[in-house]
Amino acid sequence: MKNIPRNKQTTFIIIVIAIGLLLGGLILVSDPKGAQNEESGKGHAETKEHADTEHHGKKSATKHDDAGGHEDNEHHAESTPQSGPKGGKLFTKDGYGLELTISENEGKPQFRVYTYQDGKPVDPAGTKVVVTLERLGRSPQSISFSKENDYLKSNSIIEEPHSFKVQIKATKGDQSYEFSYAQEEGQVAMSDEQLTKNGVKILKAGPVRIKTELQLIGEIRLNEDRTVQVVPRLAGIVESVRANAGDRVRKGQILAVISSQALSDQRSELLAAQKRLALARTTYEREKTLWEEKISAEQDYLQARTTMQEAQIIAQSAQQKLAALGASPSSTNLTQYEIRSPIDGVITEKRISAGTVAKEDANIFDISDLSTVWVDLTVRAQDINAVKTGQKATVKATAFDAEGTGTVSYIGSLVGEQTRAAKARIVMANPKGTWRPGLAVNVALVSDEVDVPVAVTTDSIQTLGNATVVFGRYGELFEARPLELGRRGAKYVEVLKGLETGEDYAGTNSFLIKAELGKASASHAH
Repeated sequence: MKNIPRNKQTTFIIIVIAIGLLLGGLILVSDPKGAQNEESGKGHAETKEHADTEHHGKKSATKHDDAGGHEDNEHHAESTPQSGPKGGKLFTKDGYGLELTISENEGKPQFRVYTYQDGKPVDPAGTKVVVTLERLGRSPQSISFSKENDYLKSNSIIEEPHSFKVQIKATKGDQSYEFSYAQEEGQVAMSDEQLTKNGVKILKAGPVRIKTELQLIGEIRLNEDRTVQVVPRLAGIVESVRANAGDRVRKGQILAVISSQALSDQRSELLAAQKRLALARTTYEREKTLWEEKISAEQDYLQARTTMQEAQIIAQSAQQKLAALGASPSSTNLTQYEIRSPIDGVITEKRISAGTVAKEDANIFDISDLSTVWVDLTVRAQDINAVKTGQKATVKATAFDAEGTGTVSYIGSLVGEQTRAAKARIVMANPKGTWRPGLAVNVALVSDEVDVPVAVTTDSIQTLGNATVVFGRYGELFEARPLELGRRGAKYVEVLKGLETGEDYAGTNSFLIKAELGKASASHAH
């Protein structure tokens, strides 16, 4: 090989390459179907894979058409409401759109429905809509709609709370569409353990006898029918005072002793009259005996009898004068005058002291029987017809914790020109002396008693926003239920709308539910 020239070596290499190319071409020509089959096989594999994908897509589309809806994931996406052009909840399906709003422009909340086709507003006249609401503790409510302007308006008011599950069924031609959603408002969950810990008592709404009460303001006063003013009736010098203000005295008990010259004269007159009467009686007896024995004339007997009768009259007159003064007819000291209590009671005022001169008409003691007191009331003109004699009343002190009962005994016949109110009076027992004259009190008069079908306790009622609510209990959920209230009593208030008989609600400490609701920041989504 070393002796081969360079040009011959090059020629040899070219020949080898040419032979290789020729052999390769012969191989290809000898098996053309195999190469085609390989290509075909490779292409079929790819086509089969693609066909599978297309078939899957076709199957999905077929299922969509047959079922009239989406697959689970697609249906969920399209069933979730979006925000619509009117600010409501927008649902779409197969190019059809329905927007549901709650409008309060007319003062009462109502549903409004707007319809769309391919994203553009369309006249809702050709669409029939029925909405079903499911609330806690209530039967489902079916709501129909009527056309108004460019929307459908519900034929029913959507009462608060706007917390419910909503089922929407819309029919347009031969196509039906169903949508649903849920919204919560004014709800908070509390377990039985939490309720027990916080002292929240669950009560049941139901029928109650309500005592309708008229609330008035009054003042305790002395019972003037059992109050006396003690006057001496005789002028004199006060020798001693045996009772003071605040003392409880008995009828006939000595209050003070006065030395009175006028009393001495009265007693002297009585003593003289009694002596003249004794003498006249003796003379009469003697003359009677003599006349019966025919010793003296009848004229003497008749004269003696007349004289005795005159003496009796004078003695009786003197005795009655002393009795009118309240003085005893006989005393070792003719000038001593004992002033005694005319009733059982308490000395409320004392205006006498030893050594002073008491006039015969001076008011030296005020004594009152405090076992009963008066409650004076001011009744507005519009409430007069609700107050009647014999009516029962509950009286509560404003300065301390005390409560009593009484009866209306008097209603004034006149209405004040300035006050436009009348006076009324209650008589109330005061056995323990709790009710002191001058004490301000609150008075509740029972103006009516009526049986109502649904009532709740007054302490269960709370204010939420501008609404008066109670918190209904449904499982472990509390929901604020706005109420329309009727007649109110001391413990219960009538429910006209918002709660039904048998429903549970939070009674005592319901304000804790309100606090929990505030923490949860419940929203009102319209």
